[in-house]
Amino acid sequence: MIVTAPKTSYLSNMTKTLKMLAAQHNPVVGDIKGNKALAETAYAEARDKGADLLVLSELFNLGYPAEDLVLKPAAVEHSMAAIHELAELTTKGPAILIGSPWAADGKLFNSILLLQGGIIRTRYDKRELPNYGVFDEKRIFDPGEGAHETVEMNGIQVGLAICEDIWYARVPAALHAAGAEVLLVPNASPWRRTVNAERHSTFSAWAKTGVPYLFVNQVGGQDELVFDGASYAVDFDGAEHQLLGDFVSGTAIVTYDGDSHRFVPADDPAKLTTDWEAEYRAATLALGDYVNKNRFPGVVLGLSGGIDSALTAAIAVDALGPDRVWCVMMPSKYTSSDSLEDAKACAEALGVRYDNINIAPGVGALDEMLGAAFAETQPDTTEENIQSRLRGLTLMALSNKFGHMVVTTGNKSEMAVGYATLYGDMCGGYNALKDFYKTEVFALSRWRNTAVPLGALGPGGEVIPDRIITKPPSAELREDQKDEDSLPPYEVLDDILRGLVDGEEDLDEILTRGHDAATVRRIEHLLYIAEYKRRQAPPGVKVGSKNFGRDRRYPITNRFRDD
Repeated sequence: MIVTAPKTSYLSNMTKTLKMLAAQHNPVVGDIKGNKALAETAYAEARDKGADLLVLSELFNLGYPAEDLVLKPAAVEHSMAAIHELAELTTKGPAILIGSPWAADGKLFNSILLLQGGIIRTRYDKRELPNYGVFDEKRIFDPGEGAHETVEMNGIQVGLAICEDIWYARVPAALHAAGAEVLLVPNASPWRRTVNAERHSTFSAWAKTGVPYLFVNQVGGQDELVFDGASYAVDFDGAEHQLLGDFVSGTAIVTYDGDSHRFVPADDPAKLTTDWEAEYRAATLALGDYVNKNRFPGVVLGLSGGIDSALTAAIAVDALGPDRVWCVMMPSKYTSSDSLEDAKACAEALGVRYDNINIAPGVGALDEMLGAAFAETQPDTTEENIQSRLRGLTLMALSNKFGHMVVTTGNKSEMAVGYATLYGDMCGGYNALKDFYKTEVFALSRWRNTAVPLGALGPGGEVIPDRIITKPPSAELREDQKDEDSLPPYEVLDDILRGLVDGEEDLDEILTRGHDAATVRRIEHLLYIAEYKRRQAPPGVKVGSKNFGRDRRYPITNRFRDD
């Protein structure tokens, strides 16, 4: 519902223009005090620049997504108290539009509040609660209800909506019918590689009503999600104004002209990144925020001389700087001289600390310890996994001793089919490549060698030695091992997995693309039986349409097969 104070003129400059500061910031979930300080800093800027209104993002003062933290009464109470304190700032200055959880009438809402003249002038409660993919707001919040209303500001009838409200036509159409001349829409809209196209195609359907809108989005990483910001405005005729870039915090002044029904930005249009640069920046921001918001001094990772660990190291350096990244080579008797050389060359190119800790003595000790129990058996994946688990143990020991978070280095292809060792190479706090298929890892590595992304803290040039990219991938857990000894070529594997995972395709649909039937059935089998491993994997940033984690939750105990 919308709760409206008596209609009063709060602004003396009734000129049919509304000057706004769009604030694209990076709140921390649960840090009500810190987020309030961010809002206060933005408010001071809005006041100094002569703005009428400061617009902040969805659930700004508690952070989004707060998940079950919202169900903690104290969190909601403190958030509401912060709103009342911010309202006091507006006695002699600009208004504020800010998101917060709100408890009223025995219900809990995802709300935005218009603070003006020292009071809460208006509250709007989100109507369309997303309940798909990574979202479960219907479990937490009650939907807003009642007739849609507008609020007058500077002679302009303003409609309010929140994020999901504009993914459907119902709310914009109702606000248009209520007389809204412009919509202000705070968002916490997470990024994925298709999101910009999805936003513009979806919003254009209802934007044909001719109601201009301002889209102000959150930026930053939060566990498995990353928010791109990319705040913009759209005129009555569909003309767009890109106010702020993607994956960066910032503010932009924009004035809405009520006579022309157009937005007038104060600065030149911002530019958005695309393709591999966007994906790389998303991964970098997500990892950096996870480390920084959880207050780790840095990260430690196993640098094997393979492409996954090399790309992970590059992302970590670009996110945190070389001084906060510690790479460790952990060779065994199966580690090739090429891998030793490549790992060292990669570490030197990135400028990170690099140590070599030989696990051979540990492998020998375990061979002796388990000798009697393993008598009269032949070596198999058990012995291979012991090596991987010793590496995980080594990295966790360094983490425990020095405080650095362990970053795992597996990719989505490996996670899909269980080509990873539980408590071994899966051991760690975060996985930057969790939602990247192996073929995407290759493409992303090649791209990084040709460019330095905006905001990166690492060096330019070939930071991933070419031989790492071109040599056949290998776990090097037995003599002359290659990934393709156990798996089909990654181009084949990834196409099958995109069908099974991202597309939820039937086997017949996948077979129409020319794949071998036995191979497809084997990959399907591996996908299902590895679910228990994925449940125990660390979080990692979502970049595709369906990630392992919040997007895709299959039963571990499951006998269904599509055959």
